[in-house]
Amino acid sequence: MGVVNVTPDSFSDGGAWFDHEKAIHHGLNLVAEGADIIDVGGESTRPGAQRVSREEELRRVVPVIEALTAEGVPVSVDTMRAEVAEAAIGAGARIVNDVSGGLADPDMPRAVARAGIPYVVMHWRGHSHDMQTRALYQDVVREVRDELLQRVEVVLNEGLDPSKVILDPGLGFAKNPTAGHNWSLLAHLDAFTSTGYPVLVGASRKSFLGRLLTDADGTPRPFGECDDATVAITSLVAAAGGWCVRVHRVRPTATPSASAAAVRAAGGTAAGSGKTDRDAADGRADSGSDRP
Repeated sequence: MGVVNVTPDSFSDGGAWFDHEKAIHHGLNLVAEGADIIDVGGESTRPGAQRVSREEELRRVVPVIEALTAEGVPVSVDTMRAEVAEAAIGAGARIVNDVSGGLADPDMPRAVARAGIPYVVMHWRGHSHDMQTRALYQDVVREVRDELLQRVEVVLNEGLDPSKVILDPGLGFAKNPTAGHNWSLLAHLDAFTSTGYPVLVGASRKSFLGRLLTDADGTPRPFGECDDATVAITSLVAAAGGWCVRVHRVRPTATPSASAAAVRAAGGTAAGSGKTDRDAADGRADSGSDRP
């Protein structure tokens, strides 16, 4: 899943794709590099970010989604608003990626259920301006898993088909980078894959990677220089049976994903009847029927 942030203030690219034409071109480039899905978002969710209006979010994402889908690109919309999700679906989006898991807008699960498309339910404890104050856990793996499954139950009660659910443990969201929360979740990804739902992981360029790769004086590595760490995480996620990784640079991550899929297939643990990762992604975007 390649990321296209149509925002002026995203942590990873500093607004490089805020212009519609640049965003569309970037999305097509990511597909050419091997992305199966392009995730288009119009609201930054970096720590400390303030919300934008519904109208502004719509202005940012709808033209980009329309242009990409017109080129045959499978698109997911990264939004917490039901109205934005509905407009994006009308523009051709085939997945809704909601970082709040329906908590930010209680109408979201019903909107996605009506559309009958896959829904990424991410673990979330609050908006960006204060989410890190909520990063308090006794057992981060158990609590994140339990809270995610509680959200899934709510979503299913609103009518969403279970085959449309995708889980995301929410790395970086209400996870303390100095307390090891993100690393614990990655080390125990089986707690999520064992639920039977596909698992999406978004570690790309996040601050816990920069803190790992500090300079000699202890300065964390800049976001844009963490892509090699993202590649390593991609390999681990793919080997652990993750369904998809959400990344800012696709080409470097495509090789470990394909290699891990080949290893799983040789071991008899690949998805379904030996489909490739690209096949599985296309199937999930189309019907939500594939499982890892």
